[in-house]
Amino acid sequence: MEIKPFDVVAILEDEPAKGLRRGQVGTVVETLGPGVFEVEFSDNDGRTYASVALKKASQLLVLHHEVVRTD
Repeated sequence: MEIKPFDVVAILEDEPAKGLRRGQVGTVVETLGPGVFEVEFSDNDGRTYASVALKKASQLLVLHHEVVRTD
């Protein structure tokens, strides 16, 4: 599945240098290049606590909040 801007994603690997742990949820805000995504992580009040460039699509899992049709 292609990752695109405004997708809600979960990070699949700890990124201690960036203050992120596996499972934290963020929003893709920009595609910086092939497989490179700027992801913004915000708290429940909407305050951004991290904005990072992740260099591997395999670090992210796109989350779905509705039924995804496959037919």
